[in-house]
Amino acid sequence: MVSSSVPPTITLLKTAPQRCTGGFILMDSLVRHGVKHIFGYPGGAILPIYDELYKFEARGELQHILVRHEQGAAHAADGYARATGQVGVCFGTSGPGATNLVTGIATAHMDSIPMVVVTGQVPRAAIGTDAFQETDIYGITLPIVKHSYVVRQASDMARIVAEAFHIASTGRPGPVLIDIPKDVGLEECDYIPIEPGNVKTPGYRPTVKGNPRQINAALNLIEESRRPLLYVGGGAIASNAHAQIHELAERFELPVTTTLMGLGAFDENNPLSVGMLGMHGTAYANFAVTECDLLIAVGARFDDRVTGKLDEFASRAKVIHIDIDPAEVGKNRTPEVPIVGDVRQVLEQLLQRARELDYPSRRGRTKEWLERIQRWRDDYPLVVPRHSDSISPQEVIVEVGRQAPYGYFTTDVGQHQMWAAQFLKAGPRRWISSAGLGTMGYGMPAAMGAKLAVPDKEVICISGDASFQMNLQELATLAQFKINVKTVIINNGWQGMVRQWQQAFYDERYSSSNMQTGSPNFELLAQAFGIKGITIRDRAELSDKIAEMLAHDGPVLVDAHVTKDENCYPMVAPGKSNAQMVGLPEPKIPRVENAPTTCDSCGAINVSSNKFCPECGVKL
Repeated sequence: MVSSSVPPTITLLKTAPQRCTGGFILMDSLVRHGVKHIFGYPGGAILPIYDELYKFEARGELQHILVRHEQGAAHAADGYARATGQVGVCFGTSGPGATNLVTGIATAHMDSIPMVVVTGQVPRAAIGTDAFQETDIYGITLPIVKHSYVVRQASDMARIVAEAFHIASTGRPGPVLIDIPKDVGLEECDYIPIEPGNVKTPGYRPTVKGNPRQINAALNLIEESRRPLLYVGGGAIASNAHAQIHELAERFELPVTTTLMGLGAFDENNPLSVGMLGMHGTAYANFAVTECDLLIAVGARFDDRVTGKLDEFASRAKVIHIDIDPAEVGKNRTPEVPIVGDVRQVLEQLLQRARELDYPSRRGRTKEWLERIQRWRDDYPLVVPRHSDSISPQEVIVEVGRQAPYGYFTTDVGQHQMWAAQFLKAGPRRWISSAGLGTMGYGMPAAMGAKLAVPDKEVICISGDASFQMNLQELATLAQFKINVKTVIINNGWQGMVRQWQQAFYDERYSSSNMQTGSPNFELLAQAFGIKGITIRDRAELSDKIAEMLAHDGPVLVDAHVTKDENCYPMVAPGKSNAQMVGLPEPKIPRVENAPTTCDSCGAINVSSNKFCPECGVKL
């Protein structure tokens, strides 16, 4: 583990340059930038770096976690970064080692996660000759990194590392690649360390403060609105803006909905929370975004899984869009008030301006709107099914959340991911999931990284039987390093979301989605790696076995057998508006058939047998 004392070698290097190898400079620079854990897998081209790593690790300056596949290294570094907000670091060698990192790099890029990815490369003289294990990883990853480097000489190493950490962690975060030819790792040069933050990057100056005129315009729109909605995305998590979001929502009585990436930015137990919106969001969040008159988008990018049919998304609302990336503002929806800047700083400006202008509290101004949302919440709650012959997936997830209310949760991708998003109430940085890329096999490696980042916290991976098999080899990493991660497999014997779509849109032609044949006994699989395995088949044993999992001092794999054909609802079909959800429960208070009613949105007279207003299309 990492020593808190500064090694004598580093102290010496602070005062006088020394002759050092490129590999040493890399490792020393990483330690100076606060790196405590590196996730990776060695190979020929990166051996000079691993040779220096051996010495640093022997001195207790950092710890290397040997994964069993480089994809696991990238996901672990990603999970580490999401849990802490710090830069995650992973290593891979040239050729297949580097290409195995690509999926993890793309995952981090889509979700704006700060990572530094170090790859070995063939010697400089061999580049371009199709040498053994040579690939152009710089070119391969250009579309999925924030920035990238090929280190041409050892004397550039310290500067490049400092720049990489600065770029990865500032502005809109993202992964940065450093490709190091083998002979650069061995090359000696005079080394003068560069401390964190002491770096110049001409041309890279992210805008962090919002324009004061736009701040005033945003406040005016908030004051004028009667049906506002705060729409919070992953940018709020990245900027640690949860306190400011809470204050803004409470001050102006704004209902709050979050994206999959924004979960945890606002307390979902707060009465102002309406949960997640979008394809599998809550009915009340989707109705609210359809009928709001002001949408305040905070660190969100209006992606298709949130908006549904884009031209009907918040179509009656004015839009305030706050984001640090100017490329996102107006990309999918043109806002009335665009504000480019860091979410936390912009919200601080907005709140400070509200105090200066002594804006009155909105107490009562949104009362009718909040009551209307509450009626939707009462009529269309999230439902936990209880079947007589099987456990529902939702029951397992709810029980895990009940027994680990302060846990850090990672997920894989599919139905279980959406159920976890619906029913787990995670705090800031305690929800870790592949949102933009939708990467199966992400959950357990990400949980490894998160657990090493927050060793005193409970870290639980919610997985599916199909997703888990994508990276099950990382059970060996859990076993070797005794990483106390709990993994719960929601086992329905299917690629669950694929099966649901095949049922709904492909006339029940279940092509290559059944996973039962060939699926392992997960409890025995865990035991083969020296890990505790638990199987759950009956509702009567669910609570006790989840408690047993949490009480065990070490990694645990739980195989929870659940209802085979449970579908994830609500659901917005592709190309439909968010108001056109399927799978909603019947309202608790049934409406009288053909009783006349008035559309709250446009005032048209309708009958209750209509599901949508024939004049404006709003859900009735």
